[in-house]
Amino acid sequence: MEMQTVFAFWLVSTLFVVTPGADWAYAMSAGIRHRSVAPAVGGLLSGHLLVVGLVAAGVGALLAAHPWALTTLTAAGCAYLVWLGVGTIARPAVPSLGSAAGASLSGTGVSRQVLKGAGISGLNPKVFLLFVALLPQFTDAAAAWPVAGQIGALGAVHLVSCAAVYASVGLAARRVLGARPTAARMVSRLSGAAMVAIGVILLVERVAAV
Repeated sequence: MEMQTVFAFWLVSTLFVVTPGADWAYAMSAGIRHRSVAPAVGGLLSGHLLVVGLVAAGVGALLAAHPWALTTLTAAGCAYLVWLGVGTIARPAVPSLGSAAGASLSGTGVSRQVLKGAGISGLNPKVFLLFVALLPQFTDAAAAWPVAGQIGALGAVHLVSCAAVYASVGLAARRVLGARPTAARMVSRLSGAAMVAIGVILLVERVAAV
C-alpha cells in the first residue's frame, strides 16, 4: 500500500472525525459526567473497529448491493440516535463529584460506558455509510496486500485519529464545563438535540436515495 494513499485517506478520515456529531456528544457527556473518559472513548473506538471489520469482511459491499438492507440498518441506527438524543435532552449531563464520580469507575459503570459508546459509533449510520462508500475507494485489488488487509490498515489509521480527537473533546469538556453545571446542562441538551437532528436528517437522506 502506497503512503500517498494512506495519507489521502488520513486527511479525509480526519475531516470526518473533527466534524461534531454523536460521537462528540458522547465524549463531551463522558467528560462532564465521569472521572475518566477512557471507557467512553474505548467504547466509541470499539464501534468504529466493528464497522471496519464488517467492511473488511465484505459486509459493506453486500449492503451496498442491497439498498433495502442498508436502508433498514440506517433506520435502526437513526432510531437509536434519536432515542439517545431525547434521553440526553431529558437527563442532561452535569459534573459529577465525590462518590458519584467514584461510582463511575466501578466494573458495572465502566462496562455500561463502553457498551453505550460502542452502540453509538457502531450503530451510527453516518459511520457505516462513510465506510461503505469511502474505504473501498482507497484499496487496490492489484496490490500486494489483500483488500481486507488494506481496509484493516486504513481502519487502524482512522482509529488513531478517533482516539486523539475524542479524548481531547472529552477532556476539554471537563476542563471548560466541569465547574459550570448550568453551562454543562445547556451544552448537553444541545448535544442531545444534535443527535436527534442527525438521526432524522440521515434517515430522510437515505429514504430519498432509495
